[in-house]
Amino acid sequence: MMYGNCYFHLQAALNREERAKLAAKIRRNRNIVAVTVDERKVHIWYKRQMTPFQLQEIQKMLIETVKRLQEAAITPAERLAEYRRDAVISLAGFAAMEVLKRTSPQLFVGTKIMRSLLVLGIARKFIQNGVSGVVKDHQPNADTLTATAVIASVLAGKPESSLTLLALSNGAEMLTSYAAEKARTHISGLLSLDQRYVWLVEGGTERKVPVEHVKVGDTIAAHTGEKIVVDGRVVSGDAAVNQASITGESNPAMKHADSPVYAGSVVEAGELIIKVEKVGKDTSLAHIVHLVEEAQNRKAPVQNFADKMANFLVPVSFIGAGIVYGATRDWQRVLNLLFIDFSCGLKLSTATAMSAAIGAAAKRGILVKGGNYIEALAETDTVVLDKTGTLTVGVPQIAFIKTAKGVEEKEMILLASSAEQHSVHPLAVAIQKYVEEQAWTSPQHKSSKTIVARGMQAEVPAFEGYKGGLIRVGSQKFLRENGIEDTEGMADGLAFKNLLYVARDKQLIGVIGIEDPIRPKMKKTLNQMRRHGVDEIVMLTGDSKAVAAEVAHSMDIDSYHAEILPEDKSHYVNKLKQRGTVMMVGDGINDAPALAFSDVGVSLGGRQTDIAAESSAVTIHSEDPERLIETLQLGRRTMDLVHQNFMATILVNSSAMLLGALGKISPLWAAVIHNTATLAVVLNSCRILNNNKSGFFARNNRRAA
Repeated sequence: MMYGNCYFHLQAALNREERAKLAAKIRRNRNIVAVTVDERKVHIWYKRQMTPFQLQEIQKMLIETVKRLQEAAITPAERLAEYRRDAVISLAGFAAMEVLKRTSPQLFVGTKIMRSLLVLGIARKFIQNGVSGVVKDHQPNADTLTATAVIASVLAGKPESSLTLLALSNGAEMLTSYAAEKARTHISGLLSLDQRYVWLVEGGTERKVPVEHVKVGDTIAAHTGEKIVVDGRVVSGDAAVNQASITGESNPAMKHADSPVYAGSVVEAGELIIKVEKVGKDTSLAHIVHLVEEAQNRKAPVQNFADKMANFLVPVSFIGAGIVYGATRDWQRVLNLLFIDFSCGLKLSTATAMSAAIGAAAKRGILVKGGNYIEALAETDTVVLDKTGTLTVGVPQIAFIKTAKGVEEKEMILLASSAEQHSVHPLAVAIQKYVEEQAWTSPQHKSSKTIVARGMQAEVPAFEGYKGGLIRVGSQKFLRENGIEDTEGMADGLAFKNLLYVARDKQLIGVIGIEDPIRPKMKKTLNQMRRHGVDEIVMLTGDSKAVAAEVAHSMDIDSYHAEILPEDKSHYVNKLKQRGTVMMVGDGINDAPALAFSDVGVSLGGRQTDIAAESSAVTIHSEDPERLIETLQLGRRTMDLVHQNFMATILVNSSAMLLGALGKISPLWAAVIHNTATLAVVLNSCRILNNNKSGFFARNNRRAA
């Protein structure tokens, strides 16, 4: 096969990382055989059957990709500084011209060319972007309108009138960058950890070393008032730890041996010895920062709508200006229409709202992975919940104990604990935990055997005055298979529980009821969901129908599906999506497919699996289910503000355009009205950043109540 090749020259140099990303993007085209990317040149080898139109599409893709890469390379802080500088220069230029006009009118008139050049220099960014939109994208944009207004003001002999427009336009852009920067720097600031040294524990002694020297597997000490700089697990010690940077919890979490700790947490009281599991960019905090920064680039559908609407309204402004000039021949009125632009308010306020919402959520321990999910949260009308670990705590506990006549509770429990001593089954762990809580000691068994899907069987010697024997712990079916028939009477009225039957030799000596308790505040959370517009709440579980029915009834859940496989969960989610917007809440590996298929997948709690967190659109690190309400409130409140901004922008600018066309206002006032409206809607979006308990979320809680 013959191959063709071509070159594309880049206007700006790319660094190594940008070149690698661009090459990877080009290689996705199946007609591309090979590609090399230099700093300013792209060389492509392609199959001969490629048409000129396909090559043109590749060129267009190159331009768009390079533009996105270069935009991403500019940080919000750099943009903020640039817009602040331009706004100050514009205001200073306007003030200087006004002073000159009032103090020396003749000199003011004589410096017309100099004033015009100064204004064009200040507006160079808008002129470049405006021309680029027409030449490269074949479509005028907001900067095209601004550039036309500036040039028209210069031609009309009033260049200073456009300085107000430039100052206020830069001010609005500055506020948008401020929202993005505040969201980023708040989280990124935590990543720096503000602590350069750590106590490394070696041979029982502590040594102060730079944070960079700590590696996975090391043991460190954290004392009162110090910030934990790694992810790890407590080896020894007790402490109250403020981990609000990860979970958003306001109250300190108590940490003991085997408790997980996270970088960015602060030891408020106590001391901990910690085994290092993750350092630097591998920590949970670093992962959060990375995802928050990526989320800023994921546009919500409403942002795309705002962009399209803004692009549509720019030509409308030009057409309006042309009609006014044709009817009146009045350049003042033409400038009025050119100075008034719908697109700034629509695009800037929407982008600011999304950035502010993502930042505000992250500060509360709620990680939203994109603006598109903010909008989906606002539209959520169906909530699907996994049972184990989501509706429930996820840690089985003994709910009740029933013993045969003549058998003590301690006797029966210790025999069961001895038989289950080496089992890691959650029900066995619940028994062992109960024994620890009672400060009892389980007797050692002589031998034990696991009967798959049935239970445990062990030979336990006599202990503490209690009789030993062949102990069987398991299901009713397991005992019946071994000739132990008297299991009915003891289980009367206990049909909806997870039951473990305990037998000694051929005699049933007790029944242990184990249940996974409902997560605290979960029922209150579900009730609040209904008040926030959720029409249907569904539970999905692999548990038995009897257990599922009891949980659904106690929680007033609309419907449930029990004894289902992980792939079945995604099937049910897809069915529910056909009639509404679905939020799926889960925490485990078996929830990952359903989380990925839902409109908004939410992983809840500190015990969530990595795959659940990766598959979800929203990650909540707190165990508090009320964070689900905060998440829904976030989406609804953000979209309320976006809609308010849309209405205000269209109403104010339409009124200003009418007044401008009628000659009732000057170009200066047209610029002031338009840009003041833009600043107002951007500031309205920034209100989301006021997300403390007495602010954004609290107002919504009061409204729900």
